[in-house]
Amino acid sequence: MTLPIRRVRFIFTALLSLTLSACAIQQRAYSPRDYNQQTRQKAGQKPYTVAGKRYEPLSSHEGFIQEGIASSYGRDFHGRKTSSGELFDMNAMTAAHKTLPLGVYVNVRHKRTGREIVVRINDRGPFVRERIIDLSEGAARKLDMMQEGVAAVKVTALGYKTDQSGGETSYRAPSSYDSGSFALQVAALKNRANAFRYAEELKRKYGSADVQESIVGGSTFYRVRLGRYASLRAAQSAQESFERKGFPGNFVVAVD
Repeated sequence: MTLPIRRVRFIFTALLSLTLSACAIQQRAYSPRDYNQQTRQKAGQKPYTVAGKRYEPLSSHEGFIQEGIASSYGRDFHGRKTSSGELFDMNAMTAAHKTLPLGVYVNVRHKRTGREIVVRINDRGPFVRERIIDLSEGAARKLDMMQEGVAAVKVTALGYKTDQSGGETSYRAPSSYDSGSFALQVAALKNRANAFRYAEELKRKYGSADVQESIVGGSTFYRVRLGRYASLRAAQSAQESFERKGFPGNFVVAVD
């Protein structure tokens, strides 16, 4: 039996509305209950959500705690300059992080095995949204995650290493992990012209955008970054806002 054209259009429109509503629900970062809980927390403790997972990177003004996925990098980057200016040593106990100050030491705990290591942040990355830290191959080996390649971890910032006293290592935390210079990475393109064209469009619309060139696995990528924020908290708030504006997968990065 053939349905009238008007009825077909009505059914299609109704199905489309239901589909879009379902998508909106899936993309929602917080439930109303979660949102009310956040507003009651201290500003420096505001949690945020990535890919449906809740993080609390600013547990206090004195510390930085983050949970997520760790990955590793090694031979392809060995001997290349890191964001800190030093050469990458795949056997050293170092790591890359998107936002922590360069030179800060962190404790990384493997959530499944309980194994822990301490590494120094000397590079930026990993530039994949779900991953929070990129360990050198040497550090990943000590954490016993080389076979899986990735691991669920808890990262706790320790601070800058100070002079050892009595054989014990001590650390001095920065005055705040919230202050600094941050931006949102919204794209990573291989075509240079497209990247700069996109950045110009964003700059005209939002006031600030730039392009950062990087080499990953022998390939050149042009990362498009949007905005400038003087605090991590402000950048995370902007991240949520731009998610709703149609920038899925954007994430916060430090601008050194």
